[in-house]
Amino acid sequence: MEEELLHRQALARAIQQHQLSQRFDNNNGSMSRRIGSTSSRRRGTNCSDPFSNTNTKQLPDYLENIETKKFILIHGEGFGAWCWYKTIALLKEAGLLPIALDLTGSGIDLTDTNNITTLEDYSRPLIQYLQNLPEDEKVILVGHSSGGACISYALEHFPQKISKAVFLCATMISDKQRPFDVFAEELGSAELFMQESKFLVYGNGEDKPPTGFMFEKQQMHGLYFNQSPSKDIALAMVSMRPTPLGPMMEALSLSPEKYGTGRRFYIQTLDDHVLSPDVQEKLVSFPLITNRNVHTRFLFS
Repeated sequence: MEEELLHRQALARAIQQHQLSQRFDNNNGSMSRRIGSTSSRRRGTNCSDPFSNTNTKQLPDYLENIETKKFILIHGEGFGAWCWYKTIALLKEAGLLPIALDLTGSGIDLTDTNNITTLEDYSRPLIQYLQNLPEDEKVILVGHSSGGACISYALEHFPQKISKAVFLCATMISDKQRPFDVFAEELGSAELFMQESKFLVYGNGEDKPPTGFMFEKQQMHGLYFNQSPSKDIALAMVSMRPTPLGPMMEALSLSPEKYGTGRRFYIQTLDDHVLSPDVQEKLVSFPLITNRNVHTRFLFS
């Protein structure tokens, strides 16, 4: 229980820092940008920069008692490790060890998304990371959106290596459920989506079953970025890639002996246009951690 409380404090600290920085940027954006650029040129490296080797910032006392400090960040559909760049900085500032992975065919992974047909294929970078983890080491998994299906898969196959699983407005699915089913309220039934959606990608030809999907820019703006700064939207528009359809349509087998014994936490976003708060509440049977954000705001906005 003490370990759980400490992790909640660390996450709360990161979220609080993020929200404070948003308020500051909104009120003093132009001034902070000018001051930041000038001071960084003068000093070369900023002593508060979490990526700087010269960072000597003292960490909170409670972090010394946390056993598991390594967070593995798993992105959602269309995104990549790049979307966590601000979260990585915040977690590092809080004294934690974040690692963001590109799922297969995402981010800078060059695998053709049309050839990714199973959730195992899609989750392979996470699977390989957990397989190579020392036996005495555990990590905390954080999955966003459809990335929740990947960490559910990992919980089923590597329960002994996962200290906690955090679902950030994510698809925390049940046994025999498909990741796509969670999005049915927004996108319609899987069967209807497969027949009528204009977002489908036919990588093997239009006479063959669809291999992926990708929303148009206008839809992405409304679903994901309705409150995001223009720079983050621009980054996303040139970085997002099609999502392989096979993994989203695969029903997972999740057992009470493995998946069911994992410690799971759910962060609910209240201004979400992709997964409504009501849908998120239906996914869990335990108390939620609520945050008044849109679907991607906490990631990189």
